[in-house]
Amino acid sequence: MSESSKTGLDALLTPENSVLLLIDHQPYQFANLNSHEPTMIVNNVVGLAKAAKGYGVPTILTTVVEERGGLLIQQLQDVFPDQKPINRTLINTWEDKRVVDAVKATGRKKLIIAGLWTEICVAMPALHAAAEGFDVYAVTDASGGTSAEAHDMAVRRMVQAGITPITWQVAFAEWQRDWARTNLIAPEDQLAILAHGGATGVVTAWEMQLLNTPVANETAGA
Repeated sequence: MSESSKTGLDALLTPENSVLLLIDHQPYQFANLNSHEPTMIVNNVVGLAKAAKGYGVPTILTTVVEERGGLLIQQLQDVFPDQKPINRTLINTWEDKRVVDAVKATGRKKLIIAGLWTEICVAMPALHAAAEGFDVYAVTDASGGTSAEAHDMAVRRMVQAGITPITWQVAFAEWQRDWARTNLIAPEDQLAILAHGGATGVVTAWEMQLLNTPVANETAGA
């Protein structure tokens, strides 16, 4: 990983240079999620997944011993209804050849990771993949730990290793980059993503809908 990838335009995500890895958003993992309100993590990871799908970013889903930990949460599976998550026994996702091969097959070098828990399921593969030349981004608000301290220490550890922490709406904004670009994603998909954006999402969705009203269009053409 070069220093140049951390500054300038090369530091920003695009739909063409990104691959998303979502790790172990399962009931068992949520049961001991104490760093965040679980409903917030569900909202954020689903918003992130919808954004990735809308912008055509390859997304890889994984679970760990789902026979004990449960299937991927339904809200996330519904975004990719035809995709079967890669079910592992390995704690470090990056040690599973199927996952690594799936990421490498995309040809993308900017690897975005979100998962449960941050201190294990995110940090371990992030550190591992970064050592193999991937420019890794950890989505901190679509991930969570067994405690606030565990999550915080994991993020600090990753930052020290050169991994970039971001939030899910940062990924969305960098993929879009310019509101005038209308060829990247369908308006209905964009509105579905914004529904997960809290107050900002509500206001932006309202504004977009307002601009698409007949009165607004007539005024713009006057």
